[in-house]
Amino acid sequence: AGCISNLSEAGVVLASKSPRRFEILRQIGLKFSVRGSTFEENLDQSSFDSPKKYVLETARRKAVDVWQEVVKDKKSNPPGLLIAADTVVIHKNVILEKPHDPSHAFKMLKTLSGNSHEVVTAVVLLTPDRGESASSYQSRLFAETTEVTFAELTDDMIRAYVDTKEPMDKAGGYGIQGIGGSFVSGIKARTLST
Repeated sequence: AGCISNLSEAGVVLASKSPRRFEILRQIGLKFSVRGSTFEENLDQSSFDSPKKYVLETARRKAVDVWQEVVKDKKSNPPGLLIAADTVVIHKNVILEKPHDPSHAFKMLKTLSGNSHEVVTAVVLLTPDRGESASSYQSRLFAETTEVTFAELTDDMIRAYVDTKEPMDKAGGYGIQGIGGSFVSGIKARTLST
C-alpha cells in the first residue's frame, strides 16, 4: 500500500483512454489522471524487424506524445510516472490491430477461429530525468506475450458478436475481458521481455 500511495503522490498519468487500462489501475488503488495520446498509430509495420518491436515503438510514441503535451502545459509539473501501452494481435506473423469496419472485424475473427495467435502488449513507463530539463525523461519499455487459442466459430457466432460492436475498438477484433472472451479455449503466458 505504501508504494501505491507514494506513486499516487508523485503524480501518475495514464496515457490512454482505454476503459480496460483505466480499470486495471483503479483496481490496484492507484490515483492517476488520464490524458489520451493524439499520436496517429500509423507506423509502417514493414520497417520493423518484428511485430514486438512495432508494438513497443507504438507504445513509446504514445508515451512521448503525452509527456510532451503535459510538459507544454505550464500549469502542471511533469508527472512522477507516465504509463502508456499498446496491444496487437499477431497471427502467422501478421499484425492485427483494430478493425476498420464490421466486415474487417468479421474477417479477423474468421481468421482467428480454431487457431492460436499471440497477443502482445507493450508498456512504456516514463519518469522525469531529474538532472535535465523539465521535458527530459527516463524510459522503461517491456512487452508481455500471451498465446491465445480460439474455439471454432460459426459465421453466425461471428456476425452476432460483430453486431455487438465490441470488436470495433480492440486489437484483433475481440476483447478477452468482454463477450469475446467466450471464444477463447486456451491461454498461455509466454514471455516478458524488455
